[in-house]
Amino acid sequence: MSTCNIQIDYENPQGLATAWARVSDEPSQERRRVLLAEMEGLLAQRNAILVAHYYVHPDLQDLAERTGGLVADSLEMARFGKQHSATTLVVAGVRFMGETAKILSPEKTVLMPEREAECSLDLGCPGDAFSAFCDAHPDRTVVVYSNTSAAVKARADWVVTSGCAVSVVRHLHEQGQKILWAPDRHLGDYVAQETGADLLSWQGSCIVHDEFKASELADLKNKIPLAKVLVHPESPRAVLALADYIGSTRGILEAAGTPMIETFIVATDNGMFHKLRQTYPDKTFIEAPTAGAGATCKSCAHCPWMAMNGLENLRTILSTGTPEITIDPDLIERARLPIERMLDFTRAGAPQTAGLVPHLGAA
Repeated sequence: MSTCNIQIDYENPQGLATAWARVSDEPSQERRRVLLAEMEGLLAQRNAILVAHYYVHPDLQDLAERTGGLVADSLEMARFGKQHSATTLVVAGVRFMGETAKILSPEKTVLMPEREAECSLDLGCPGDAFSAFCDAHPDRTVVVYSNTSAAVKARADWVVTSGCAVSVVRHLHEQGQKILWAPDRHLGDYVAQETGADLLSWQGSCIVHDEFKASELADLKNKIPLAKVLVHPESPRAVLALADYIGSTRGILEAAGTPMIETFIVATDNGMFHKLRQTYPDKTFIEAPTAGAGATCKSCAHCPWMAMNGLENLRTILSTGTPEITIDPDLIERARLPIERMLDFTRAGAPQTAGLVPHLGAA
């Protein structure tokens, strides 16, 4: 895999301290009860459906499912919103997820509990700089991860998720195409390893997955030898090398259902543990370590922007109905095409694998 040095400070993504400062305190039990009851009524009044990412607060995940919404990865959130009859989509997650929902459902009102909830991958790949990167390599097919802005998606030939990145790039490689990849360097490295593609990568990273430590993970595996390790492919190569399964959030959830295995070490955002423990109450899930040599605990295994989503700001957005997610119609059309290309590809039966197989392609 080739890389390109981009002059952006990935170690200190803008707004990180501000995001942590804006994470609300937990409401009292009485306030929480009142808010949850009020949210159910407000969702019904607005003909709104709540879709929540696996990484947001358990209260939002449970509310989404209790009111007919969905808890899922970013693509399934947008796909569900497009297919649902509700006229308003409320997206509990980060900004690119709200944008993706609006791109696929431009006729609907899209709201977010916290519009300032960002993503280090998105922030680390500005549209203008990325466009210049593409211009410098016109011979390459542009494949971007879903964790990007509408402007970056609009410049792409393909948008992919961690669940289909390997399949899409392998397909393009077999056609003799060279790849320009953005923004996550670790996922790009993994895709290049799995496919053998000539892949030139932008050098972004997720502040959560970039912090997992291989040495400490190896020590933890030795202490719990029967545990299997589930790793998201945004993690560094040395961490992936210790995995029993590599896959997306949905893939990790499915792999945790493997019979006869009771204990898992999980390297992804710890917001995922609510759904894992809810789905498999008799199994044990342990956080992969972020502490150790070189640790800064920028995230401590939880995204601060995901943590900005809460019941109080959900109440505010449902009460006021503003501000909406808005995107220029021309940008929507250009960003929609590479997303639809991915959807068509996956609908056509591209392999989606899952299970405890070492170094398995992302599922």
